[in-house]
Amino acid sequence: MPEPITHIEQFERSLLRRSVGALAADRHRCADCGRTPLVGEHVHLYERDRGIVCELCRPLRREHPAATELVRHSEYGHTVRLAARAA
Repeated sequence: MPEPITHIEQFERSLLRRSVGALAADRHRCADCGRTPLVGEHVHLYERDRGIVCELCRPLRREHPAATELVRHSEYGHTVRLAARAA
């Protein structure tokens, strides 16, 4: 027979559910299939739609996209780069 769940375990599970929900809400998803595009994948933007369309769903649309962008890692642009060497 399984042991009863303690209050601490219930609290841990509620924190986990809340954090997973927050991560999922912050992601961009394909307007057609709902999939989250992967890093390095191209996404397509259309004028009449407010969302993005992944590379897999692109052939399902007849019109050409207004823009195509590359999905980058969340740390893109936040790295330290060597600008000039000191003498």
